[in-house]
Amino acid sequence: MAELLLELFSEEIPARMQAKAEADLLAALTQRLKEAGLNWTNAFAVSGPRRLTAVVEGLDARSADVREEKKGPKVGAPEQALAGFLRGAGLSDISQAEIVSDPKKGDFYVAYLTKPGRDAADVIAEAVPDIIKTFHWPKSMRTAEGDLRWVRPLQGIVCLLDGKVVAFEVGGIKSGNVTEGHRVHGRGPYTVKGWADYRKQLEGKGHVILSRADRRSRILAGIEDVCSASGLALVPDEGLLEEVTGLAEWPVVVLGQMEPSFLDLPPEVIKLSMRTHQKYFAVKRPGADGLAPNFIVVANIAANDGGAKIAEGNARVLSARLSDARFFWEKDKSTPLDMMGEKLKTIAFKEELGSLGDKVERVAALARELAPKVGADARLAERAARLAKADLVSEMVGEFPELQGVMGRYYALAAGEDARVADAIRDHYKPQGPSDAVPAEPVSVAVALADKLDTLVGFWAIDEKPTGSKDPFALRRAALGVVRIVLENGVRIELAEVVSAARICLKSWVPTKTPVTETVPSVKESVARGFSALVDPSLVDFFADRLKQVLRDQGKRHDLIDAVFALGEDDLVLIVKRVEALGAFLETEDGATLLAGYKRAANILRAEEKKGALPENLNVDAKLVVKGPAVEQALWAAVQKTTKALDAPLKKEDFAGAMTVLAALRGPVDAFFEGVMVNDSDAAVRANRLALLVAVRDALHQVADFSRIEG
Repeated sequence: MAELLLELFSEEIPARMQAKAEADLLAALTQRLKEAGLNWTNAFAVSGPRRLTAVVEGLDARSADVREEKKGPKVGAPEQALAGFLRGAGLSDISQAEIVSDPKKGDFYVAYLTKPGRDAADVIAEAVPDIIKTFHWPKSMRTAEGDLRWVRPLQGIVCLLDGKVVAFEVGGIKSGNVTEGHRVHGRGPYTVKGWADYRKQLEGKGHVILSRADRRSRILAGIEDVCSASGLALVPDEGLLEEVTGLAEWPVVVLGQMEPSFLDLPPEVIKLSMRTHQKYFAVKRPGADGLAPNFIVVANIAANDGGAKIAEGNARVLSARLSDARFFWEKDKSTPLDMMGEKLKTIAFKEELGSLGDKVERVAALARELAPKVGADARLAERAARLAKADLVSEMVGEFPELQGVMGRYYALAAGEDARVADAIRDHYKPQGPSDAVPAEPVSVAVALADKLDTLVGFWAIDEKPTGSKDPFALRRAALGVVRIVLENGVRIELAEVVSAARICLKSWVPTKTPVTETVPSVKESVARGFSALVDPSLVDFFADRLKQVLRDQGKRHDLIDAVFALGEDDLVLIVKRVEALGAFLETEDGATLLAGYKRAANILRAEEKKGALPENLNVDAKLVVKGPAVEQALWAAVQKTTKALDAPLKKEDFAGAMTVLAALRGPVDAFFEGVMVNDSDAAVRANRLALLVAVRDALHQVADFSRIEG
């Protein structure tokens, strides 16, 4: 059993690429070893700013010989067939093959070939150059001396098998046993013998922490130390922590101090200035609002003065950045949001859908319509929608696009706007991801829904729908946002209605280059007439798919959602209630048995439809039922009782109660199928019993389309 150590040493690897490259290298290496028939006991990889390292422990020194069987032609086959068999099997004479007898096929030739195993060193010498040449980086570069592409110029390769160099060359770089350490504290070179020696030297004299997990732990411990000593607390930032973990080989945490006067800037501006330009962490006083006039920097060097000069230099750079931010802040505050919003008319949204200013007009009209449905003040919702995107032309958002909406809120508050309007400006983009919270205040909900619905309806109108692999306008995210906002706030709206309202707002807006070809009714008039003619079914289906995604993530069954949607229901909150009640019911014995009875009835009706359409107006004749057996009479009585009894719980949206009512059908349905032959020789009796099955089906369909339920 042997140990393989492979290090690919280069100039700085971007931090965001390291973790994936580490995993990709290990996967590629172990795959090639596996394909060669080599086994191992353990394999892992580590990565850092300048190196990818993979280690395979307990590796076979040589792959096993493989015995293969190659079947040939029958004994007595033509010479041409025998010659082809000999060539394919690598035999010089037919006597080298064996004759095997088969009772059915007779005697035929078989060649037993032994494929010798290979030394692990030979496999590695062949595999590693190929892995390096074909390794995928999001971005790569080619050095002037050759055709090898790597994320940054590759400078060295260490490849050892049980301490011995596995010799090969890639792009003019020969493999060896020598590596480098930290540029300042322990460059080396270091001659290594294996993983243990490699780690000991680099993490000792070399001042290189090899593992990402170890560097992360070291950074967090250093932050805890400096914060405890100064009475501060870290403002958590997982993304930044991941990034700095990939920036420093020997991370040293330093606490710096910023000019306190900068704290009058919005905290988001300070944090983003620190994060984006300098990779600093923000801190605060425990239990206090706002930030402290300090920052944390992770250096890649242990300074003799404890980091004082590092902190001082970084503070000067931060001051320059924050001075720029202050200039943007003051300049933006002097420009009213309404005035900023006027500039949106000059910025394209989508050619067929006009400018951002046009979108704002549509969203404002739609937000006003949606406001009463979500419990919001219509005037405030319209005002918030008109100002929501104004900060896109501000200096601050131009510098920090991540602050869109956030800065608009600050500018609105500074101008004396209602706090609900300001919050809606900030929150109307939410949720922007699965972990992002949804807006909860009614005005924010109205504007967020209006913005997303306008986008979806607009792109559907110009036939720019997402495909299986492409969604350049993030329409899935917009639809998922609508679903989450509705469900998490318990908003009672019908999709067809709000989609139609959005379409009316879209049709009311006509680009100047497009001739007006129809009179567009007002939203109020269209509501009175009904929206069905204006609804694009594929968009409602698109929402249904997003709802399935949400419920599937919660562990709910997609077929139950289909069963409820089949009723034409598009109140998402109501759909979820039905799905939850239906799921709970089907987990009971009554539910499972009733579903089986339904399936049996549906199969009989389906078979009859294949023979010829079922007669129209197939109604149960009570007189014929009375003449039938008791179980038939009992089922008819149960169906009538159930149909009437369902009205009350369904009107109250008591779907659990509705399921209890349905459960009463279980016994009569079972007894009916046990004691009655549906396809009676008497045509009238047969038709009446089919009508009874239709009545059973229709009763269940008041709650859900049971034909869509699997199992």
